[in-house]
Amino acid sequence: MKKIFITLLLVVSGMTTQAQEGLTWYTDMSKAVEASRQEQKPLFLFFTGSDWCGWCIRLQNEVFKTPEFTAWVKQHAILVELDYPRRTPQTEEIKQQNAQLQQMFQVQGYPTVWFVKPAIKEDGKINLEQLGSTGYVAGGPSKWIEGADAIIAKYVPDPKPEPTKASTKKVTTKKATKKKKA
Repeated sequence: MKKIFITLLLVVSGMTTQAQEGLTWYTDMSKAVEASRQEQKPLFLFFTGSDWCGWCIRLQNEVFKTPEFTAWVKQHAILVELDYPRRTPQTEEIKQQNAQLQQMFQVQGYPTVWFVKPAIKEDGKINLEQLGSTGYVAGGPSKWIEGADAIIAKYVPDPKPEPTKASTKKVTTKKATKKKKA
């Protein structure tokens, strides 16, 4: 019975998406990139410790699980959960992907949210242009969304690509250039 329960946990944690209040949270970056490019929305990378980080849980309860956030994110971003749990099992592929992205974005504390624009280069590698980051913001969903709107204002979509099958590609990143105020 114990083996069945552990196997069931691994299968459930390895699923590509998670439903939360009618939202799709991707855990597989290649599928999230494809959705981002098709819908012409930036990626919303949520770095979290879902089963131990008090501030992450608080951000989810105060912002991410509200109708205001749900309505906003459906129009503005593709959600990606990059989880670093202590007790919840994950597949090795997800662990490796998340560790690579944590290192790439130099995430040192949780919760951290990065907004990025994915682009596929000619060699097939994925480039992630950093638009900006945020974390827990006191004041509820309207205050959090206000900060997120300022970040995603930098997003300029590429022409919509032709539909392709998602495949695993190497991910690289570059920082967005800041515009000087006149």
